Amino acid sequence: MLTIFEANVVSVGPSAMDMIKTTNMLILFGENAPADLAEFCYIIDNKQLNGSIQSGGKLIIDNLSYTITAVGSVVEQNLKNLGHITITFDGATSASLPGTLHVEKREIPNILEGSTIQMID
Repeated sequence: MLTIFEANVVSVGPSAMDMIKTTNMLILFGENAPADLAEFCYIIDNKQLNGSIQSGGKLIIDNLSYTITAVGSVVEQNLKNLGHITITFDGATSASLPGTLHVEKREIPNILEGSTIQMID
């Protein structure tokens, strides 16, 4: 197994948990997130990719594993440049937006400061 991406959550925006509960969407952003967006984001400490993110790979959040079902056309670019992607827990097999990563629809973990987010192939 190849670890393609790994980051730690360094801060949680005050509205980030509500965003997940109401939309099934988790928003990641690097440490340079604009203040108006940071409120809804999980701020991460890494933007490096060690490979390509593919459907069928795994998203792992604090040891909970989710199968990746669709990858938007700019997910890798946005992650590398900004640390920014939206992860939607809906199991869609085609990306709804270019910056969205879709994973299987299951219970969404409680993500806290210090949580680890990985993508493996």
